[in-house]
Amino acid sequence: MARPKNAITPTRTENFPEWYQQVVRAADLAENSETRGCMVIKPWGFAIWEAIQRDLDGRFKATGHQNAYFPLLIPLSYLEKEAEHAEGFATECAVVTHHRLETAKDPETGKTKMVPTGKLAEPYVIRPTSETIIGAAFSRWTNSYRDLPLLINQWANVMRWEMRPRLFLRTAEFLWQEGHTAHETKIEALEETQMIHQLYADALQDLLAIPVIMGEKTEAERFPGAESTLTVEAMVQDKKAIQAGTSHYLGQNFAKAQNITFVDRDNKEQHVHTTSWGVSTRLVGTLIMAHSDDDGLVLPPRVAPQQIVIVPVTPKEDSRDAIVTACETLAARLREQSYGNEALRVHVDKRDLGGGVKKWEWVKKGVPLRVEIGPRDLEEKKVCLQRRDQAPNEKSFISQEEFLVSAIEIIDDIHTSLLDRARGFRDENITECADLSSFEKHWEDSNPNPGWLVTSWAGTREEEEEISKRLKITIRCLPIDRQDEIETPCFMTGKLTKSRAIWGRSY
Repeated sequence: MARPKNAITPTRTENFPEWYQQVVRAADLAENSETRGCMVIKPWGFAIWEAIQRDLDGRFKATGHQNAYFPLLIPLSYLEKEAEHAEGFATECAVVTHHRLETAKDPETGKTKMVPTGKLAEPYVIRPTSETIIGAAFSRWTNSYRDLPLLINQWANVMRWEMRPRLFLRTAEFLWQEGHTAHETKIEALEETQMIHQLYADALQDLLAIPVIMGEKTEAERFPGAESTLTVEAMVQDKKAIQAGTSHYLGQNFAKAQNITFVDRDNKEQHVHTTSWGVSTRLVGTLIMAHSDDDGLVLPPRVAPQQIVIVPVTPKEDSRDAIVTACETLAARLREQSYGNEALRVHVDKRDLGGGVKKWEWVKKGVPLRVEIGPRDLEEKKVCLQRRDQAPNEKSFISQEEFLVSAIEIIDDIHTSLLDRARGFRDENITECADLSSFEKHWEDSNPNPGWLVTSWAGTREEEEEISKRLKITIRCLPIDRQDEIETPCFMTGKLTKSRAIWGRSY
């Protein structure tokens, strides 16, 4: 069967940003809304986010964290208490200044319009992040070392007024989780930061089949107000980087600004040590860019809204009921099996549509495994299998009983295949670089996305910012597994250093 006329165009190699938008559209994941920079997440896209949310929520609770909810509106004065933090988000803040609308006639047109009135005594910022409002709550909840640690997570929406929005990757409003914790000691807070850092890396690999590099951000790239920021960096198919999750040690900066104190074991008043950490719906964009192809979305099985879709092939009416019944029976038996901590998600597509139309819809939606049963399959008690990680016309035929025994193994193999493919692509596109000339040549405009470079690094913040601005790149991270290597000269300064940096272009 030929590819449909509405398959994804252009290809990834021709125009990656437009290809990405076409995949989102073809899979019916989301659309732009009437509100500038905001999106409507459609059911298939939201189901992917729900799967991510379920998995992460379980991981958080297993490590002692509890969910809570805090106000959407943050008093401006709260942000002013932590100047560095506020300055970092100032250009992205949406501000509420009135609390009422009244009707009035336009003197020029005579038309009725709505006019904001009731000016607020103090403006409110729609949360770009919640450190300040949660810090205020922590200051009320913490009196003694016995009240610590506080391990809180919030599932919420936030707003950052993006100038160049893109569905899932950068929108003015997006969904996320933000963890906030308070600790008795610096050591405990750092352990929390590192534990969440590893949790994110594990989740991306186990859930999204995305390998990441774990590292620390430089001072120039650090979260505003943090003492250190740990990151997990993913490479997508145009060789750009995506910051897939971050975990921040905030020290006592926010605690002092918000007066979060406790009486310690020696009966002395101390400020707590705080952390914050989060991932967002950007993860949906990351998995699209990491795995999808020119036929549409490719979904790792553990986040697929439907992991198996069974399509009855009914060319003749006299065999239709028997085939549909066989499909329903197979689906019921598959749903009795568990994949991870949940039953297999199986759907029987009984719509009155042609088989080719159904097939390409599920191809574009990225369903990991499609199963067909037609008259001959029914007679021979077989099924036709089509894996999304393989070519769309590649098929295999096995008996129904064999499929029931091997279904979980096949699904798991799809996950492994996607993970291995993504890891291989990433590793092929990371290059060691030892001198400035080769470094600059790598980023020439003739090759806009040439992959990442690893260098020795002993430069200052000013040197980092100068070369980043000039070549339109950033240090993605200082990889934690490469910070104690043999001393080599920094490619830029010539100073001997054990530290390594990964450079790349990013979203």
